[in-house]
Amino acid sequence: MINFTRENIRNIAIIAHVDHGKTTLVDELLKQSGTFRNNEKVNERMMDSNDLEKERGITILSKNTAVVYGDLKINIIDTPGHADFGGEVERVLKMVDGVVLLVDAFEGAMPQTRFVLRKALELKLKPIVVINKIDKPGARPEEVIDEVLELFIELGADDEQLEFPVVFASGKAGVAKIKMEDELVDLTPLFSTIIENVPAPSGNEEETLQMLVTTIDSNEYVGRIAIGKVQRGTVKKNQPVAICSPDGKTRNGKIVTLYTFNGLKREEVEEATTGDIIAISGITDIAIGETIADASNPEAIPFVNIDEPTLSMTFTVNDSPFAGKEGDYVTSRHLRDRLMKELETNVSLRVEETEQADTFIVSGRGELHLSVLIETMRREGYEFQVSRANVIYKEVDGAKCEPIELLTVDVPEEFMGSVMEKLGQRKAEMTNMTSAVDGYVRLEFKIPARGLIGYRSEFMTDTKGNGIMNHLFEGYEPAKGDIAERNRGAIVAFETGESVTYGLFNAQDRGTLFVGPGVPVYQGMIVGVCARAEDLDVNVCKKKQATNTRSSGADEALRLTPATELSLEQSLEFISSDELVEVTPKTIRMRKKTLDPTARKRAQRNK
Repeated sequence: MINFTRENIRNIAIIAHVDHGKTTLVDELLKQSGTFRNNEKVNERMMDSNDLEKERGITILSKNTAVVYGDLKINIIDTPGHADFGGEVERVLKMVDGVVLLVDAFEGAMPQTRFVLRKALELKLKPIVVINKIDKPGARPEEVIDEVLELFIELGADDEQLEFPVVFASGKAGVAKIKMEDELVDLTPLFSTIIENVPAPSGNEEETLQMLVTTIDSNEYVGRIAIGKVQRGTVKKNQPVAICSPDGKTRNGKIVTLYTFNGLKREEVEEATTGDIIAISGITDIAIGETIADASNPEAIPFVNIDEPTLSMTFTVNDSPFAGKEGDYVTSRHLRDRLMKELETNVSLRVEETEQADTFIVSGRGELHLSVLIETMRREGYEFQVSRANVIYKEVDGAKCEPIELLTVDVPEEFMGSVMEKLGQRKAEMTNMTSAVDGYVRLEFKIPARGLIGYRSEFMTDTKGNGIMNHLFEGYEPAKGDIAERNRGAIVAFETGESVTYGLFNAQDRGTLFVGPGVPVYQGMIVGVCARAEDLDVNVCKKKQATNTRSSGADEALRLTPATELSLEQSLEFISSDELVEVTPKTIRMRKKTLDPTARKRAQRNK
């Protein structure tokens, strides 16, 4: 394997709005740099290795890879586009010297483009703008460049950052060009632009070692693996080092194995130098934000400030009548250990213990951030319950303030009225309205974060699935007053048993059912949504009584409307403050906090 010097290394991150093609472009960069053999079978979106990423088509965790192009090594970091995983983006940008900003030639600059670009500009990174998907119908690359330039100016880019090079590309086709009139061949123009415009890493190879840990991985054979960039000096296998914590404490450690990245693989090496992105094993208690330094000169590197969480949920041990039947890990100790383990790698997450040993308050950057954690845990065999998401209020200058989001919606003109009316009820203020393309209108709002809880499914219904909505945390403003929760009541099972067609047939006229026949239900479990505003208790286990007399139509089959099964995200959006989502590896159920109907009515009256 070649040992690269600092001058022969380039470190870049690929940043963009969600679904603008980052991971697909990285695939092509890997293929065209000769990382794979000609006959090697290569999957699509190779960097999205996690099952959830493959299913949702989004990047959740930032990934490292490296390509060798000529005599240069280019370390590439593929980052998430969704603001809920912004903590990932913020810390990995500390490892790079330049960013490739990818913008869709049709959609243009979107809310998360603004978010990731702001972070890169604050760190004074050199941007390269790639206008992607130029082969898409309706692409408008020249207009999009103007939009991007306006965004740079708005975000306070300096003169050098405003002189950004532009490359036109189609990541999927694996082609790029510098000017629109040029011929498309391969990604050589993009490789050349990266080499010419991204500086080699700064730092002195002769000085003592310093490396900031920005990502943690783990392996069942070697334990925790620390990933980061060597800021200065040289690091060797079996070297004794000092580990400096952000709180000023220092402890000793030893590097057992040392890896650099090559394509999608890690390769073991004897030493690495300034500018290299490396992985280290052997330090069992290493954490993100710590500095691995020379034992004789332990100096810490300041860590980037991660934006605070804006939403919190209560995670509790499952105490429903069906508790413990489907999960492998069901106790409060299991739940606590798993949440504490998540804190090691998920820097945007906060976990607080409460007075009750089986209840934890988990705070994150948004509903998607928390729902991905919940889905990951249930796939690992955990069984637990979660509450409705609540926003985290702050006191600013003596006033109670709440998180505000910038919401951008693209909707067909015919649905504009109902979207504006619903958002008005949720305390949204419209800030801009522009006509997009093909009969769509782009509406921009400032809306309290709690106004967005539970809105996505309503939005998709109101726009018949044709609307696109994106939101981004803006800041804190004084609380906007009450926002009504769900405007329809729940259909609640009256007794424990198995749902039957006869009981469901009598209930389906009252609203929409979430369960079909033959489903185990318990008293207090939510089995549907009512057409009216108040909750309705229904016996869905009720069987038809046999009698001696028969009417002419007695034996006609009862026709049931197919049940609407809610996904985890839809369930989290649906529940109100007196309800919980029960999460097990096999089932997602919704239930009332108080299962007994009499006790529930009494509590409602007292309220």
